[in-house]
Amino acid sequence: MSSETTIDAFRKAEDLVAQRRPFEALRKLEPVLDVEPDKPSVQLLLGRACFFSAQLRRAERAFLRVLELDPSDHYARLVLGRTLQRQGRLREAQTQLRLAATMNPDPAYQEALGEVSARIAVEDG
Repeated sequence: MSSETTIDAFRKAEDLVAQRRPFEALRKLEPVLDVEPDKPSVQLLLGRACFFSAQLRRAERAFLRVLELDPSDHYARLVLGRTLQRQGRLREAQTQLRLAATMNPDPAYQEALGEVSARIAVEDG
């Protein structure tokens, strides 16, 4: 796959994820993964597509790979936290969301952390 073709496939996959068409995005992304498996942006897009298609374990692996490559990626921590939350792994989610909110004080990050923390408080009762 040429560099231009890889870029085009990646952009098409991004558009498909934005349109909430994750299965189509995954099909477009497969050849990109063959060429650029260790590129954080490719793994992040893979994780997002997997998240939206409820392939939560695969999404988790992709987000963890992003963090191996770039531990300072606050967005990867946010979506990893959301992925763990959807799996019911609230304490792990809280840890990732707390880190993300510390790294980037965006209100959406604080809201995600608050949501998980409230669920933990209710469960602990």
